Amino acid sequence: MSPVSKSILLSLMLTFIAPSLSLADEVVNLYSARKEQLIKPLLDRFSEQTGIKVNLVTGKADALLQRLQSEGRNTPADMLITTDAGRLHRAKAAGVTQAVESKVLRDVVPESFRDPDSHWYGLSLRARPILYVKGKVDPSRLSTYEALIDPDWDNRICIRSSGNIYNQSLVASMIAANGAEATETWAKAFVKQFARPPKGGDRDQIKAAAAGLCDIAIANTYYLAGMLTSKDQAQRDAAAKMAVFWPNQQGRGAHVNVSGAALTKAAKNRKNAVKLLEFLVNRDSQAWYAEANGEYPVRTDVEPNELLKEWGDFKMDRLNLAQLGLLNPDALRMMDRAGWK
Repeated sequence: MSPVSKSILLSLMLTFIAPSLSLADEVVNLYSARKEQLIKPLLDRFSEQTGIKVNLVTGKADALLQRLQSEGRNTPADMLITTDAGRLHRAKAAGVTQAVESKVLRDVVPESFRDPDSHWYGLSLRARPILYVKGKVDPSRLSTYEALIDPDWDNRICIRSSGNIYNQSLVASMIAANGAEATETWAKAFVKQFARPPKGGDRDQIKAAAAGLCDIAIANTYYLAGMLTSKDQAQRDAAAKMAVFWPNQQGRGAHVNVSGAALTKAAKNRKNAVKLLEFLVNRDSQAWYAEANGEYPVRTDVEPNELLKEWGDFKMDRLNLAQLGLLNPDALRMMDRAGWK
């Protein structure tokens, strides 16, 4: 074959190969513990704006972490989105994430809502205050999480099991604030206040309070928001009986947590994954989270939606949420010793 013919053949080969390489580059593979309807509209918007396709796999948070660990360096996932700083810490501790140094992320995600080593960043905030039944609880009698062991609240509290990571993180935050000894003393007294053995999710605690089984429920506010805006009349009716009380306002503030994201250690499309991560904290994305998900924006320059505004401004605990992961084993052992089922 002549040099000219070889040159023509090579040009033709590159013509056919180049598009496939370009298409392969314009993708990001995402494992998400957030339900599809709570994340896909944003992913579609990202693809429209950037031309980068997002391949989405959803699943239970713990199952996705186990999958990442078993897949190791062969995982197709470039990014993990999951709920609770405790789970984000577990992913980091398992060695399946990597640090992302981004001025965009560091500028808009407050320090307390991101990993000190830049392995994960909060995308939205979820508060876990005290919810009480209107007309049955005088809110002037409420004050702090710690004060829920007062005689006023004997057999009046509904809360999920100790196996729930939201409760584990709440207890971990108390360990960070009050120390292990004081928190264990509190936990042993707290379980005696339960109106029933823990069962069900946060919505179930709200429903139980509305049905008269207890007067106080500990639950994340986005569950209450979801019930108030539900198509199910029974859920709306139950949620309408509840009011929000922000505890610890004279001290460290109400407990908050995050849904957040991390790049996988084995990310093959790292550049695109970083673009997606930065997109999820821009003002428009944060405003969408606030409106559609009933969660609080992680950015301080984006307001919550109108429903959340009705519950009033509140002081947040500014503990760095990485501490919730570090203290999780202590919290679990403590809850077990306290008899928190």
